[in-house]
Amino acid sequence: MKQITTQQQLNDLQANAPLLILFGAPPCSVCQSLKLKLNQLLPEQFPQLQSAYVDCQATPAISAQHGVFSLPVLKVYLEGQLVLEQAGVFSLQQFTQDLRRWYDLWKSEYQDC
Repeated sequence: MKQITTQQQLNDLQANAPLLILFGAPPCSVCQSLKLKLNQLLPEQFPQLQSAYVDCQATPAISAQHGVFSLPVLKVYLEGQLVLEQAGVFSLQQFTQDLRRWYDLWKSEYQDC
């Protein structure tokens, strides 16, 4: 998971490929646990999905720009469009199922071109 420190880094990632962004903070134990689980899950199940981590304590302007005011927040962008978002309390299993649907749809479109 790539550590994001500027909005430009985030823009560059969004322009190139599908992207999952985790907004979190070091003192948030749920955020850190989620980060570890995603680092294991994403390469295995979603190999073409890039992932990024935004430390909301270190970069509050990026968080505010993306409407993040509570933690954790997951956002998924495909072709630069927000397609999936979860915040606060959510099921990682349900999120993974929803992500699978979007990812497979994107993959079928991408491979047909």
